[in-house]
Amino acid sequence: MDDGSVQVQVLSHPMVRARLTSLRDAETDTPAFRTLLAQLTTMLMYEALAGIDVDETTVRTPIGPCTGVRIAQPPLLVPVLRAGLGMLDAAMTLLPEAQIGFVGVARDEATARPNEYLVSLPRELAGRTVFVLDPMLATAGSMCHTLDVLARHGADDVTAVCVVGAPQGVAALQASPHRLRLVIGGIDDGLNEDSYIVPGLGDAGDRLFGPRNF
Repeated sequence: MDDGSVQVQVLSHPMVRARLTSLRDAETDTPAFRTLLAQLTTMLMYEALAGIDVDETTVRTPIGPCTGVRIAQPPLLVPVLRAGLGMLDAAMTLLPEAQIGFVGVARDEATARPNEYLVSLPRELAGRTVFVLDPMLATAGSMCHTLDVLARHGADDVTAVCVVGAPQGVAALQASPHRLRLVIGGIDDGLNEDSYIVPGLGDAGDRLFGPRNF
C-alpha cells in the first residue's frame, strides 16, 4: 500500500502472525505479553532496517581479510510513551548503536486526543534516520502528534513501527503532511465507539504496565 507520502508494509510472515495472535489473547498475562511484544518488535525492526544506509569496511577474520559493512550512522529510536517502552529493549538489542529519544503522550479518554507531557529529542534531526515505536495505531492521534514534534526538529527520514492498527489510523497518516514509512504487524477491522482497535489487543500500555493512575 503506497499513496506516495506514506509507504505501508504489512508483515505477513507466519511467525509475525503467530506472535500477534498470542499477543491478542485476553488470557495472555503481563509477563508473557512483554515477552511476546519484544519478540514481535524484533521481527518488525528487522524488516524496518532493510534499507538502512551502510558503509563498507574491512575486518580480519582468523583466516584473512574480509570486506563487509557497518551501519553508516546510528539511527534514533523514539518510543512513544508509555506503550512504546515495551518495544524499546528489543529494538536496542537488535540495534545497540542506536541513540534514544522520547515523546510522552497520554490519551484523553473523553476525546481520544493526545496530551503531550514529555519531549526529549536531539535539537537537530535533519538527515538522521528515525524509528518511532508505538504498538497501537488506532486514530493515529499520538503518532501524528509525534510526527509533528519530529518535524519541528527537522526529521526527514522517519519510519513508524507498530504492532497493529486500524484503517482509520492509516488514513489519518495518509492525510497528514508527513512523508514516512509504516511497518506494521496487522491492520484490523476498525475502531469501536471508544476509539479502540477491533479486534485489536486491548490497551497495550495497561497490559504491559498495569492501569494508569494519573
